[in-house]
Amino acid sequence: MRILLTGLLLYLSNQLSTAQSAQWQALSQTEKEVVQVVIDVFDGMRAGDSAAVKKHFYPQVSANTAFTSNQGTRELKVDDINQWFNAIARPHDQVWDERIWDYRVDIDGNLAAVWVKYAFYLDRDFHHCGVDAIQLAHDGKTWRIFHIADTRQTDNCEIPAHIQNGATY
Repeated sequence: MRILLTGLLLYLSNQLSTAQSAQWQALSQTEKEVVQVVIDVFDGMRAGDSAAVKKHFYPQVSANTAFTSNQGTRELKVDDINQWFNAIARPHDQVWDERIWDYRVDIDGNLAAVWVKYAFYLDRDFHHCGVDAIQLAHDGKTWRIFHIADTRQTDNCEIPAHIQNGATY
């Protein structure tokens, strides 16, 4: 039984890796560069390394959160990106783990937009989910973020099994 279960887990893991790999392989080289910036930002956040995160942003960045309040009204909150950078830098007991999937990329010249679903975990505990909408521009050397927005909810989250099981993208 144990061998059968181990074989099944290896098969499922391979299938998920194949699906992720297929999505990655379908991207152009430029799209991969853009998505890699997003991956690097969340890897840096996970590591608690604000310098690794901040280097991917322009100095003037706008950040917003679109959400539905407890009273049911739709709201847009203007966030201070520097507070986020500072929070990442402060020691915290839990790992901030934003796991992403199903990314869509649009590029025109030196402007790019990434739309990606995410689930946020504190250590291994689910906290919320939503979508990140990220805009980047190429500065002549690399892609950098100039706007980031997200949605947040705690229910009606359809999170793929590989993300629930700890895959980060």
